Amino acid sequence: MAEEDPELAELRKRRLAQIQNEQLVQQQAEEQQRQIESQRQAILKGILTDEARERLANIKLAKPDYAITLENQLIQLAQTRRVSDKISDDQLRQLLQQLTKTKRESKITFKRR
Repeated sequence: MAEEDPELAELRKRRLAQIQNEQLVQQQAEEQQRQIESQRQAILKGILTDEARERLANIKLAKPDYAITLENQLIQLAQTRRVSDKISDDQLRQLLQQLTKTKRESKITFKRR
């Protein structure tokens, strides 16, 4: 067997270490993201009734971006302690209506020549 060039072996060794480091960083980022998501879900579970959580889950399936916006607002309400009891399905629907009102205010007009 031919001897391997020491420079080539060193390059391979450094590249392998770099790849392993990148994988470790990626795993840590994914774990941190999972922890953040579990904290979000715990907060939402604490402030929403079962029916409201079910509605939020359905919204998340249909419109994920919209659901994230709603979740952020709910979490903000919880963090500022503006929620005294659990939010019911009816209250969640009212929040949804308020959100849709603000989003539908944008108007597109066409000027024909």
